[in-house]
Order: sequence, then C-alpha cells, then structure tokens
Amino acid sequence: MAERPATPEPDATLAARRALIETIEREVRWGGIGDDGDQLDPRVLEALLRVPRERFVPPDLAARAYDNRPLPIGHDQTISQPLVVAVMTHLLRLEPASRVLEVGTGSGYQTALLAELAGEVVTIEVVEPLAREARAKLEALGYRNVAFEIGDGAAGSPARAPFDAILVTAAAPTVPPALIEQLKPGGRMVVPLGRDPLGQELVLVEKDAEGVAQQRRLFPVAFVPLTGGEG
Repeated sequence: MAERPATPEPDATLAARRALIETIEREVRWGGIGDDGDQLDPRVLEALLRVPRERFVPPDLAARAYDNRPLPIGHDQTISQPLVVAVMTHLLRLEPASRVLEVGTGSGYQTALLAELAGEVVTIEVVEPLAREARAKLEALGYRNVAFEIGDGAAGSPARAPFDAILVTAAAPTVPPALIEQLKPGGRMVVPLGRDPLGQELVLVEKDAEGVAQQRRLFPVAFVPLTGGEG
C-alpha cells in the first residue's frame, strides 16, 4: 500500500469518488461480473476510494476524472473506464501477499489500485514517456511496492516470475504464451482478447494446481491494442 501521509482531501473530490463507486456498484449488480457474482470485493471498493484518479489524467481533464468513462492520456493511449478497471481488479482475487504482474502501466491508475491490494506489483510499459510519467506519479503518492520495467509486456518479466496474478491492460489477439508460463499454479490472469475494438472480449485465465490453464470468456470490452510480440 501507499505510505503517503493521511492528508484531508477536498469534500467535492471525495463526494465525486463516492458517487463513482456507487455507479460502479449499481452497474455490477445489474450486469454481473461474468461467472463471479454480482458484487465487488469490498477491498476493491476501498482501494477505489483511496486512489485519486484525478492525479492520473491530464490536467485539462481533471474535472472529468470521476466520470465512468475512459479518457485520453496521450501517446494514443487511454485511462480505462473505472467500471472495467474495478471488475478486472476484482477478478484477480488479490491477497495482501500476492505478487502481481501488470502488462501496460499506462497512466498508472490501475497500478495504484493493484499496489493498494497486493504485496508486490511489477508493471511493464512499452511507451517510455508514459512509463516515466506513471512512475513519477506513483512514487509521489508514496507507493513503494511497485517495480517498473520498460519493454514488451507480451514477454512478461521472466526474471521476476512467477506471479500469483497477471493483469493485461491492452488487447492481444491471443493470450501471450510467456504470460501463461509466468502465472503460478492456482493463479489468475485477466486479459482482453481481439484485434478489432468492436469485437474484443475480456478473458479470465485460471491455472489449476497441476499447471493446466483454462480460459473463460466473460463480456465485451474495448481496449487499445497490445504493442509488442503479441500485438
């Protein structure tokens, strides 16, 4: 978790954050979370309340930080819709001791949520300016359990593997084999699949105790394409 001091936040900011969480909870109750129920893990909701999304969007879009929608962050990339971020995080079933790999640091917002919930986060970003900006923001907010890498996320992080959970924040045509290899037995991976943004699906990969991976397709999503060996 972040080691930042507990400083009061403006009432309007907290109210906007709470309103967004209520919207997310309502959408989840209406649509469900694939086969994973119709309620988010309370720890995920607590993390959403703690992480200041306004710090991860361009200054001119700060007033829209708590809209339940994706926003551009430059370099042809976006910060994902909060509803999708919340559901993807929930599906990982993180524990305080979990080691997580994130493929696609992007703005750093999803990274912050993972860092709130897990013991260690390794995050990879191929767009170097985005990686630098996200690292600066996360370190300024006091996150000390995040390791940053720049490179092809489809290759994962072999030197730091294996991982209890893997989250991919860009769409691949198929699940990258290197990521399956780096997922621990009993682990979970969440990844959007599909080249066409209008035909993508969110997929949950579960590896059993014997190391056999099974895939479940959950619901339609729209993500920027994964850049690298599997893009």
